[in-house]
Amino acid sequence: MWDNAPLLRSIANALFGISLALVLYGVARYVLQLPVFPLRAVELTAAPQRVPVEALEKVVREKVSGNFFTVDLEQTRQAFEQLPWVRKVSVRRKFPWSLEVEVEEQVVLARWNGTELVNTHGEVFAGECERVMPKASGTRRHPPCGEVEQVLPAFIGQPDSSLQVAQMYAELGAVMQPLQQQIVQLSLSPRYAWQVKLDDGMVIELGREEMQQRLARFVAVYPYSLAAMARSVRHVDLRYRNGFAVYLPGREV
Repeated sequence: MWDNAPLLRSIANALFGISLALVLYGVARYVLQLPVFPLRAVELTAAPQRVPVEALEKVVREKVSGNFFTVDLEQTRQAFEQLPWVRKVSVRRKFPWSLEVEVEEQVVLARWNGTELVNTHGEVFAGECERVMPKASGTRRHPPCGEVEQVLPAFIGQPDSSLQVAQMYAELGAVMQPLQQQIVQLSLSPRYAWQVKLDDGMVIELGREEMQQRLARFVAVYPYSLAAMARSVRHVDLRYRNGFAVYLPGREV
């Protein structure tokens, strides 16, 4: 091998190239870590509505480290996403000296099993705000974390069924529109049977199949047969093939 001049030149060139690359890498790393590239600002693309600005500032102080080039964007994103009411965050470098942070906040749709919340994507999350949870279905509450006062429906369901319940809530709500009544509670039992409670206190049993069709049939006949006694109707069972049962105090229709 030692008398093979072309091979020796190739090896020497390869070693020189590797050495040069390592030197350049070291120089570049050293230069990028110099204080001439500091992060001077962390900018929000929009003012948060629920997330306290103080909490965001705390993340910046405690979790954002490095300069413009060395800051860990993924670690920074994860730190912001640990805050209550934060659903998703994107972090980008903004030339020349800042980071741009876009925060997507949770938009609450309903309470979940009395202890958590469901967002408009059907995802369960913990709001961690003591004013969020009303004490009972349909009761009014103080606005959570400064948001406009609203009434939250209650969702009751099995683990990992929050998306299914949220979708059913939207579908049944559309069917209920002609009656101008709101769903204040939607339940999915362990046997996957559906039950609806309306804002006037009426409870409707929908069963496990053809829920929308059964409710639409009830909505169609309600103005003609039950509207006059609506205040007395407290329980309706739609789990019949060709009709439904209405329970009144002391009697059944």
